[in-house]
Amino acid sequence: MDRITSYLPDMLAPEVALSVAGLTAYIQALLEQDDQLRQVWVTGEVSSATRYRSGLFFTLQDPDEKAAINCVVWNSQIDRLATLPTQGEQLIILGRVHVHPQRGQYQLIVWQVLPGGEGLRALRYRQLRNRLEAEGLFDPLRKRPLPSHPRTVAVVTSPQAAAWGDIQRTLRRRYPGLHVLFSSALVQGDQAPDTIVRAIQRVMQDGRSDVLILSRGGGAIEDMACFNDERVVRAIAECPIPVIAGIGHQRDESLADLVADVCAHTPTAAAEQAVPSLSDLYTEHRERMLALNDAMQYRLEITRDRLQRLEGQLHQLKLDRRLQHETQRLNWLRHQLIQSSLRQHQQAKQHCQLLKQKLGTLDPQAVLKRGYAVVRQENGAIARSTTELVPGQNLLVQLGHGQLKVSVTEVLNS
Repeated sequence: MDRITSYLPDMLAPEVALSVAGLTAYIQALLEQDDQLRQVWVTGEVSSATRYRSGLFFTLQDPDEKAAINCVVWNSQIDRLATLPTQGEQLIILGRVHVHPQRGQYQLIVWQVLPGGEGLRALRYRQLRNRLEAEGLFDPLRKRPLPSHPRTVAVVTSPQAAAWGDIQRTLRRRYPGLHVLFSSALVQGDQAPDTIVRAIQRVMQDGRSDVLILSRGGGAIEDMACFNDERVVRAIAECPIPVIAGIGHQRDESLADLVADVCAHTPTAAAEQAVPSLSDLYTEHRERMLALNDAMQYRLEITRDRLQRLEGQLHQLKLDRRLQHETQRLNWLRHQLIQSSLRQHQQAKQHCQLLKQKLGTLDPQAVLKRGYAVVRQENGAIARSTTELVPGQNLLVQLGHGQLKVSVTEVLNS
């Protein structure tokens, strides 16, 4: 007690001391004006949750570190939450730090609540799926048919994966002689999406493949994360070659399954989808040959029946009698044509004789034969009048037979 008494006089009392409210206000200003604390993401497990009129109050704790923080979602914000806080759930909280002066405590004013762990992965999956679906990447109209008889099949998978061996055995068994193009890629881990995209691009640049198989064996959900990566989904959508997704899982559909042209749940099933079975082709060929033979026999029977019906109809028409009648008619027409031609020939002959007679009467030689003569002057002109002649002029007289040369001794005027 003496030591305490002797110590107190040595301490200096401050001239001004902060009040509780002042200290709380100082702490509030430090916390609420800090940029990192005005919008902060916090993850933890909900230890308790209670709904009041003003909002939902819950405690978020970190069991490993034995730390906890009070949280509140006001009623105006509850409908906007992606999920409601429930006791025992792992969550990711977005909010701001708020100091409650009356109690001297701080809490989180919550704006958004997201599921943590597997729940967060599922939420991100749904959000990405909805966005890609809105772009039309999963539209059935975009899916292309597989070639019925591919010559080259590309396989994108890991060389160490059991899927690669399953695919090789299936292709070799079903379609011997097929050319298989292998494009190596990682199918698990953080680097897997980039390697898958590059492997698909190599197949596209090569240009020989008719169909592409993207495959891996089964595994945990975490191992399949690369097939939900947006880069992989878009690479499949942009690939001009039909894509078969043969990812070995049965429980959940990956986004690669949705965007691929064909989805198979195992690598073996993917290989079976890619090529037909040679034995099945032989069977189908035999069935087609039998069907073709049956069709030909059926057509022959129909044609034979039709021919028989036509023969019966021809017999009923008595074509011999009709041909005889037509022959008689043609003979009669031939006779009529000959008679008509003869008549026209006779008429033409008579007409020619009449014209010949007329020409004969007009022939000057015929006139001369009847006793007439033609007198011509020396220049050949016909003497038509005595006025053209003078005594002593030589003239040529043409008779019916022969000619005379005479001289004019006297011109008599009539």
